[in-house]
Amino acid sequence: MWSVLWAAVRSKAPYVTFPVAFVVGLVGSQLERALRGDPPATAQEEKSISEQREDRKLQEIAGEDLTQVVSLKDKLEFAPRAVLNRNRPEKS
Repeated sequence: MWSVLWAAVRSKAPYVTFPVAFVVGLVGSQLERALRGDPPATAQEEKSISEQREDRKLQEIAGEDLTQVVSLKDKLEFAPRAVLNRNRPEKS
């Protein structure tokens, strides 16, 4: 008789456990809200770290002239030399 009872309890456990866990969670969240009080309403959500970084970078380059760039010919000096100098002509 006990084995039949335990088999029934095991097979019906998810149907009993989920509603009990749901009610416990709901009661707990309502109790926490009542004890802490409602959070103050903020006018604007805080920005994420990536948004703050993007804003800072935009402010840094705001005063620069972005049309003045280094020529590609000048950049060749700092590029690593190709193997056996086959891919790049020598500068004179």
